[in-house]
Amino acid sequence: MIEFENVSKSFWTGKQRKVILDRASFRIDLGNSLGILAKNGTGKTTIINMMAGLEKPDEGRILRSSRISFPLGFMGGVINKHTATENARYIARLYGLDPDYVEGFCRWLCGLDEYFDMPIGTYSAGMRGRFSFALMLALDFDIYLIDEGMPSTTDVEFNRKAGSILKERLTKATLVVVSHQAATLEKFCRSAAVLRNGQLYMFDTLEEAKRLYDYEAQS
Repeated sequence: MIEFENVSKSFWTGKQRKVILDRASFRIDLGNSLGILAKNGTGKTTIINMMAGLEKPDEGRILRSSRISFPLGFMGGVINKHTATENARYIARLYGLDPDYVEGFCRWLCGLDEYFDMPIGTYSAGMRGRFSFALMLALDFDIYLIDEGMPSTTDVEFNRKAGSILKERLTKATLVVVSHQAATLEKFCRSAAVLRNGQLYMFDTLEEAKRLYDYEAQS
């Protein structure tokens, strides 16, 4: 469970104060994967970083009673100057897991061969996406936080193996996915929310959330 109680968060841009959340209260329960629709520049990354505990609210409090992942997106979760081996083993130690297992799992799933021992910064977008996705699946969390959707690759074997693991993982895990595109959420989330004017508006279905999101875009 993740619960925000009267949480406020804002930044000074140099010209004005940008409000991300304004005394917002909402709750994400286990078993109900949630998609959050938000326009670019409205605080998508900030809100998911707050869920992970990487950023603190200005006011209010955030309660967590589950194992919650670090935020992961197509280009997130890894350090460019380190190799995939170093990243995998560092993340494993950070979360109290067996580094040998996490490294071995990622090597098997990624299929990057000798590139696994090269710096992440030398990878193509597809190679990096495979490693980021593999790293997420190697870790056992109750709630996975995804910034701008799952990595996608053109590697057929990777997609087959990763898709099978993800399907099994979703039988017991919950996803929170933030994106500016509704299509990104359709594969993973039944309920959805819209981040708008400092509030998170929760809906039972993605279709309901899309109506508010599309209306705001047109207004």
